[in-house]
Amino acid sequence: MAEAESIIGTPDVEGAEPGQDPQSEGVPGDDEAAKAPKGSRKIVALFAVAAVAYALDLISKMLVVAKLEHHEPIEIIGDWLRFEAIRNAGAAFGMGQAFTILFTFIAAAVIVVIVRLARKLYSLPWAIALGLLLGGALGNLTDRLFRAPGVFEGHVVDFIAPKNFAVFNLADSAIVCGGILIVILSFKGLDPDGTVHKD
Repeated sequence: MAEAESIIGTPDVEGAEPGQDPQSEGVPGDDEAAKAPKGSRKIVALFAVAAVAYALDLISKMLVVAKLEHHEPIEIIGDWLRFEAIRNAGAAFGMGQAFTILFTFIAAAVIVVIVRLARKLYSLPWAIALGLLLGGALGNLTDRLFRAPGVFEGHVVDFIAPKNFAVFNLADSAIVCGGILIVILSFKGLDPDGTVHKD
């Protein structure tokens, strides 16, 4: 009788528990593969880079307003580079001065997108790039909100003046460097979640 039950019932598989599907033994499911660890998220790195970029921009602007505004420019490398305080109503490098409020909301939207993206961030290079963008956007947004002539219309403090080029600040530099790094990472096929593709 026991032999008949063995023939009719589920075949015994060595190591299988009673009631367990033997075909699933040792074969991870799709859910397990999807939940495979990718390493630690790089949120701390992102916000650390952003904090440094923001602090450097804020401190430099405070010094410029206190020591350089309404004074003669300071020559750093002859005519090739000087520090000259100006107030910029436009975007980076003085572009679009008629759209101050629009640029304010764009900067705020960029910050929100970066913060939301941080939840899926497992790549250190992407954390650095997004941190630069976040710090730069926060730096210029602070000027938009708290400097004259008013909230959302504040003029950004620029002071780095290369020869034959627009005057800019450290926030602009952080944004440009972050953008360049993102382009490089995209060409290399590295995604923010740490995966690499070869499309």
